[in-house]
Amino acid sequence: MTTIHALATALADAFLVGHGWHRTDLVDRGGLVLGVRRRWLWPVVDAALVAYPHPPRDRPRELAAFLTTLDPLRAAVIAARQHGRPIVIRTRPVAPTRTVRSPWHIPLIDTVGTLAAMLDLSVEHLDWYADRRAMNRRATDQRLHHYHYRWADRGRLIEAPKSRLRALQRRLLAEVLGPIPIHSAAHGFVPGRSAHSFAAAHTGRPVVVRVDLLAFFASIPATRVYGLFRTAGYPEPVAHTLTGLCTTRTPHPVLRRAPTDLPYRAARLAVLRTGHLPQGAPTSPALANLCAYRLDRRLTGLADAFEITYTRYADDLAFSGDLTTRRVNELLAAVTDIAVDEGFRIHPGKTLVRGRADQQLLAGLVVNQHPATPREEYDRLRAILHNAARTGLATQNRTGHPDFVQYLVGRVLWVGHHHPTRAAKLATLLAQALAAP
Repeated sequence: MTTIHALATALADAFLVGHGWHRTDLVDRGGLVLGVRRRWLWPVVDAALVAYPHPPRDRPRELAAFLTTLDPLRAAVIAARQHGRPIVIRTRPVAPTRTVRSPWHIPLIDTVGTLAAMLDLSVEHLDWYADRRAMNRRATDQRLHHYHYRWADRGRLIEAPKSRLRALQRRLLAEVLGPIPIHSAAHGFVPGRSAHSFAAAHTGRPVVVRVDLLAFFASIPATRVYGLFRTAGYPEPVAHTLTGLCTTRTPHPVLRRAPTDLPYRAARLAVLRTGHLPQGAPTSPALANLCAYRLDRRLTGLADAFEITYTRYADDLAFSGDLTTRRVNELLAAVTDIAVDEGFRIHPGKTLVRGRADQQLLAGLVVNQHPATPREEYDRLRAILHNAARTGLATQNRTGHPDFVQYLVGRVLWVGHHHPTRAAKLATLLAQALAAP
């Protein structure tokens, strides 16, 4: 027995096939689907033309959903059931979708087939990687999962895509997400911006306020990612497939292995059960920044109202300026309300308010005078390099880092950034450590 949804889907596709968008055109196409032009097709077509003066070629699902609400179509299906005369769908045309608008300079991807060709995949393989049928989540064999799962320190779930999916995500990051602009307040994972640019905006301020978002990546649902791709102009099927490539639902066995002492365990597991951005995918940081655009815009407006400065580095929100205790409390209340309204939660145990007399720390940098790593971190690195020069690098690799030399190089660059004196001393010690037998 044909369902209301199946009939509406077939009619929506039929209406969108061809070029004409007039009453007789749509009735004729509907008649081809049904084998005959039934009387109830006319009021259905009239309602569709009123709701959609122009063909929604990027929204076949939306059109089908609208048709399911129409009384003539619903009454026809119900009457057919009651009289035992089922409505038969004779043909099932597939309407070609297309991008009807594109506010940014991104690739035009009109159909799922176009996306598959762009990624050098068959449509079947694309559907497998996009996991639109949730097979990855339900699979009991880990070899069928698209991700490697690991519960890390502080209760973070690392969901790292396997090599083939990771390669696809990197292409999407470069070709689709890269050209889309990100809010100026966002500094994490943005080319040309960094932890130093994030912290520099708050240097030498009377009061610095840091607010942390709980489960930042997982809090961004697949529905919001889908909305972003639709805003970019991609048709519904393409946006749905792109969303599937960039989001995941955590399998139940992984959720059962979550630490029992995980803070806010119930809330975190709830968002992981649904489609979300995986922490570990190359596309997640860019998508998180793009999906947080409205959050950044609203918090920037709030900061302007308070006559203070706002920046964000991933899940770290920073505010600074001349704030009294009362104003700080008002600010935090407003930030919490905006964050909740935008689908995020504030981590109550990580909110910090620091005045000039305190160590004002943002993203691992002290900003009281100029962004710099804490003195104790510099002293610790200097001691490691000094000891390595005397006893060898291996003796100082106490954590078993797989590439200890590159790790030290990275630490020297980080600690010496914008601090010439420190950089020179550390570079000398590093050269001595590398020359040690």
